[in-house]
Amino acid sequence: MRLWVGAYAADAGSAEGIGILQAGESDAPGASGPLGMVGTAVAAPGSPSWIAPHPSGDLLYAALESDGVVQAYRRVSDTRLAPIGAPIEAGEAVCHVTVAPDATSLVASCWGDGRVVRMDLDAAGRPSRPVIAAEAADPYGSSPEEGTVSTGARVSGAVVPDLAAAARALRDAAGDEYAHLVPAYDDVPETDAESEEAAAGARVSRAHQATFLPGGLIATTDMGLDLVRLWRNAPSGLRLVQEVVLPKGSGPRHGVWHPSGHFYVVTELSREVFALAPDRGGRWHVRSGEPLLGTLDTDTAAELSMSRDGATLYAGVRGSDTVGVLAVRGAGEVLQLTALAETGTHWPRHHLVVDDTLLVAGQLADEIVSLPLDARTGVPGRVRHRTVSASPTRLLAMR
Repeated sequence: MRLWVGAYAADAGSAEGIGILQAGESDAPGASGPLGMVGTAVAAPGSPSWIAPHPSGDLLYAALESDGVVQAYRRVSDTRLAPIGAPIEAGEAVCHVTVAPDATSLVASCWGDGRVVRMDLDAAGRPSRPVIAAEAADPYGSSPEEGTVSTGARVSGAVVPDLAAAARALRDAAGDEYAHLVPAYDDVPETDAESEEAAAGARVSRAHQATFLPGGLIATTDMGLDLVRLWRNAPSGLRLVQEVVLPKGSGPRHGVWHPSGHFYVVTELSREVFALAPDRGGRWHVRSGEPLLGTLDTDTAAELSMSRDGATLYAGVRGSDTVGVLAVRGAGEVLQLTALAETGTHWPRHHLVVDDTLLVAGQLADEIVSLPLDARTGVPGRVRHRTVSASPTRLLAMR
């Protein structure tokens, strides 16, 4: 099978744009065979760190992180993409984009300035009319005493590092060549007012993902303010319905919808997976949380994915370069960590389950690897295949 590969381009990595990965034999339905990069489908110097499909399968949308824009592409051949329409401004360090099931809109999330932006899609799939949703407020207050994350604070049994200290430690571990890729938690904002807030330890909004849920809801994560916000589409943009507050300093990053009706969220900073679900009245609550035991204090969780049958979740951890394996128990409200397995690559930014195979994008190793999954336990084995791939950050199966 073939997959699109999102990546960091020359400004933050070494890729030329959106790549194509061949996983397994060309006529094989799975991805357990040898890996190889087919080439670059389209040049994208603005760093297409996240890519998302149109429901029809003919279009692709990229969050060009360094440029702060969303660009649409049309598939013009088996190996080529071509841009359609102009890039549409989203916000600073746009890091995620997702398309509505009815293909009428998309939502972009911006790590740099916390923006959540809805864009309309026309009949040809071109985005336009960006509308910025209501900005998030810190549920823990904005004063240094109330809003900061203290070194060594505990969240559901996990240790939460100070954001600036964690960034410095991660840069030291990454080395000079890759230090610039570590999120700038300790960067001083440009304005004097923002500089004073940063010096005082104020927290800032970091939108990271949007997910369309059944029933018309849209869930967005705010890593900086520990929020999962729930929205509905409205003529004027996104209408905020509810906010679910996660533990202070946990850093909700990405989530997946489960057939049981739960929304599972992995937290980047505290390295946990939380189960969220609505009550009978439709109000959402945190039902449970499971720490990824065995990770290091300076580790950061990245991606959360699910097996095809929904029985197992996989949470990637950068730093110690592992993947947590969690079993879904009960009616979906209970998660149990069953293993913490080596990924065999460095800085697992993204991973994808394809039947009996786990594909992992090792961002700082400049490679993609495949690991077999045990048929009974779902636990990944040792690396079976690997291929060179420049700064990979996102794997997306072609349709």
